[in-house]
Amino acid sequence: MDENVNGTPQSGSAGNTGREEVKRDVLGFVGKVETWLDEYMITKAPFQIPITGKEVLAKIAPYLIIIFSVLALPALLALLGVTAMFAPAGAVTGGMSWGFFGIVSVATSVIALVLDVMAIPGLFKRTHASWRLLFYATLVSLVGGILSMNPVGAIIGAIIGWYILFQVKELYKN
Repeated sequence: MDENVNGTPQSGSAGNTGREEVKRDVLGFVGKVETWLDEYMITKAPFQIPITGKEVLAKIAPYLIIIFSVLALPALLALLGVTAMFAPAGAVTGGMSWGFFGIVSVATSVIALVLDVMAIPGLFKRTHASWRLLFYATLVSLVGGILSMNPVGAIIGAIIGWYILFQVKELYKN
């Protein structure tokens, strides 16, 4: 960080350094979560999906994501309209009403949907980067579910998604 003669920070690269630290911390945390999930969803899993099942999942995954993304788009747009309609009521009732939770839900759903769609080309090629995008989408969905006051559903969905995702991880190499 740059400092002037008095020892106080100067503008410039200081803002970028803070963002880089946050990015490094987040990626480090996500890496630890991935390592932990590798252990529990692959090594210590009560049963493994057979390789033929993994192949089938890897082959149909991009098509399923395309179908579900197309189906989710109108629902998200409708939810966005309903959320916008109820947001003023949320502000009147103290801010922690359906408007807030709806906005959180829509925001995290849109982010997860974008990550899923970004992964589609790589899923056909079975790249590890596309697998990682799906992993990030599950993390975003989990956080969104917890912030939307649906922790049980979010955790159950995340565990099921992670189990399948980590079982097929070995097929996404390049």
